[in-house]
Amino acid sequence: MTAAALTTVPAAARRRTVVLSIMVIAVPVTFALAVTLGSTAIPLSRALPALLRDGTADPAVREIIWTVRLPRAMTAALAGAALGVAGVQMQTLFRNPLAEPYILGVSSGASLGVSLIIIGWGGTAGAFTAGVAGLGRAGVVVAASAGAAAVLALVLALSRRVRSVVTLLIVGVMVGSAATSIITVLLVYTDPQRAQQFISWGLGSFAGTTWPDLAMFGPVCLVALAAALAGVKPLNALLLGENYARTMGVRVRLTRTLTLLVSSVLAGAVTAFCGPVAFLGLAVPHVARLTLGTADHRLLLPGVALLGAAVALLCCVAAQVPGGGVVLPLNAVTTILGAPVVIAVLLRSRAARTGLAV
Repeated sequence: MTAAALTTVPAAARRRTVVLSIMVIAVPVTFALAVTLGSTAIPLSRALPALLRDGTADPAVREIIWTVRLPRAMTAALAGAALGVAGVQMQTLFRNPLAEPYILGVSSGASLGVSLIIIGWGGTAGAFTAGVAGLGRAGVVVAASAGAAAVLALVLALSRRVRSVVTLLIVGVMVGSAATSIITVLLVYTDPQRAQQFISWGLGSFAGTTWPDLAMFGPVCLVALAAALAGVKPLNALLLGENYARTMGVRVRLTRTLTLLVSSVLAGAVTAFCGPVAFLGLAVPHVARLTLGTADHRLLLPGVALLGAAVALLCCVAAQVPGGGVVLPLNAVTTILGAPVVIAVLLRSRAARTGLAV
């Protein structure tokens, strides 16, 4: 090994250590911003006693933080980490830089479930949907979860008959397109007020999550994230193709099924509680690869989880328009931030592959 190579390896390792350290620090910093900033700014000196439930804390500040901002910030962090990790899994599995967590139609299935509940229909089924819709947010979560689970079950069943990941990708896109078409037809025949409710849900939001919601959302995300981290070795083998993975002893079909299951659970859980959140699952993995300078999932998955949480928290802050008294649609913020990032990363990658100057 040459002297240049010997100095390059430690330099790359140092860079990754620094980047991961910055990501670790960024999560609590952005979390603090999400708690203290909003339509009414709360200084850290007033927010900290409220967080610690100090008897000297302002009761109004304590109520705002514990009822609204802390659940919202925790939801954003969990959702960002979940979508980022699911995005890495999909991009590795399909070997496609434009693959993202919702590519298999899980989001469309969740949206279809919510549309059926919000819009409803006549007869006995109408009475059932009215009953679920009467549960409020819990009804929406149940409907979204059921729709996502139905599409996931269909895709997993089809994956047992499909050998090519490209074919499976096309099947997932078609299933999602069919669900979206059904939603469009339902919206044509529904009351405009109900249609507006569904459209508002489809814009995505980290707000409105309660502690009972987090009692369900948190464990599901954490278990699925742990399952994703446990599967780093097969994913690393798949980076060089399925044939190479088989020679390394990887059970490709089982790995594919488990990866689809974990990523769909992550995406489905986020959609159920936050609506379909755009671009985080697509943009965050690219930024993590670029900044870490590696595709090794042992580093990439933790990095993506940290970066996804930090970016989602920043989007949460931006959507609240601190001091402005205005709440922006979450997907408008994620798209504004995510689209330029994806374009820049793809252009940089193309330049690197062709040897052009950046």
